[in-house]
Amino acid sequence: MGRRILNDALRTIVNAEKRCFASAQLQPVSGVMASFLQIMKYRGYIKDFQVHDPHRVGKITVQLLGRINDCRALTYRQDIKVHNVEDYTKRKLPTHQWGYVVISTPNGVMDHEEAIRQNVGGQVLGYFY
Repeated sequence: MGRRILNDALRTIVNAEKRCFASAQLQPVSGVMASFLQIMKYRGYIKDFQVHDPHRVGKITVQLLGRINDCRALTYRQDIKVHNVEDYTKRKLPTHQWGYVVISTPNGVMDHEEAIRQNVGGQVLGYFY
């Protein structure tokens, strides 16, 4: 169930972007989803997000910028070693100039550039561009 939550949330964001909405509301909440959105915010793909009542089912309100073309979560998380990260990004992302693969590592959830910098591997959660 936890992997479907992230996939449904990212699909909601992409559909809201395609309809030119200013915000999207995601429900239910998970910790991985908040980490994924934090990376998207840091990289400038979303403006901001707010978590409402995280102890129950909760909601996340995401303020959109209109920069997201596609955003996907993997239904099964693939293990990836640090020396295979570059090859994986070449396969999944359209170009080298933009887009990020999000990886869950022992050091936390981070994008592929940060994982290469810290020299760690992990499990691929998804990607966005």
